[in-house]
Amino acid sequence: MKLSFVIPCYRSENTIETVVQEIRDTVATRSGTDYEIVLVNDCSPDGVWQVIKRLAANDNHIKGICLAKNFGQHCALMAGYGQATGDYIISLDDDGQTPASESFKLVDKLEEGYDVVYGYYEHSAQHLFRRFGTWVNKKMAEAIIGQPKTLRTTSFFIMRKFIVDEIVRYPNPFAYISGLVFRATKNLGNVAVGHRHRIEGTSGYTLAGLLGLWINGFTAFSVKPLRAATIIGILCALVGFGAGIFVVYQKLMYPEVPVGYTSMLATLLFVGGMIMLLLGLIGEYVGRIYISINQSPQYVVRERTF
Repeated sequence: MKLSFVIPCYRSENTIETVVQEIRDTVATRSGTDYEIVLVNDCSPDGVWQVIKRLAANDNHIKGICLAKNFGQHCALMAGYGQATGDYIISLDDDGQTPASESFKLVDKLEEGYDVVYGYYEHSAQHLFRRFGTWVNKKMAEAIIGQPKTLRTTSFFIMRKFIVDEIVRYPNPFAYISGLVFRATKNLGNVAVGHRHRIEGTSGYTLAGLLGLWINGFTAFSVKPLRAATIIGILCALVGFGAGIFVVYQKLMYPEVPVGYTSMLATLLFVGGMIMLLLGLIGEYVGRIYISINQSPQYVVRERTF
């Protein structure tokens, strides 16, 4: 059995060596297991690429990939998956929060017959804002891209090679790993793992970054937002029609009652806002089609260490 560990690296100059050593120590506990570690530098502003090159020079189990610009965590994972040769591919973080020491929990669960197994945290070390964001993401994923309600996803998961081979066939720049997994298989499992505080630093995801990630995932792999827009449009039309009938009735029955400027302005603002919202949603889809037709790259590799 060969394991491939794929780790996107960003601002992890001082943490990635610890993660790599933990992987080495973990694999050593189970004889007969070969492994490789694919480290993807997502154009980090610190010196993590120099660290990766040094690690790769001293250990032939390590592959290094340096991207030409910051393409985001999911595209960095796609770059790593393209170089993974293991029977099972494990994705984890570069900050030490995901417990590499529990990787064989995922392996053992996968060998029960699953195609993909996610580790989930019984006690999350994330702060309240990130936990709330994770909950919102889960609910939206269940409603829009078909995530099973009993499944708890994290950035620590394992896949069989044929799933990875299917995922890397996706050519467009809007990679969203969970969406690609859910459309490839429904044979998904969960296993409880620990969760630790990051070794140092803070999360690279801002609120704007999380919103962008959600929008990317839900517009790249589902047309349900467009269907929701249609329903919202119908409801607004019905409300407007009912309001129109009420105004006409009130004017006919009570001609002395003046037509309200405030209510008319409020209605116009509401309807105008909904129109702009729905046009923006449609524009998001059209823009993604345009960018994909222009063959915008999913990632660009500047340098490799293998």
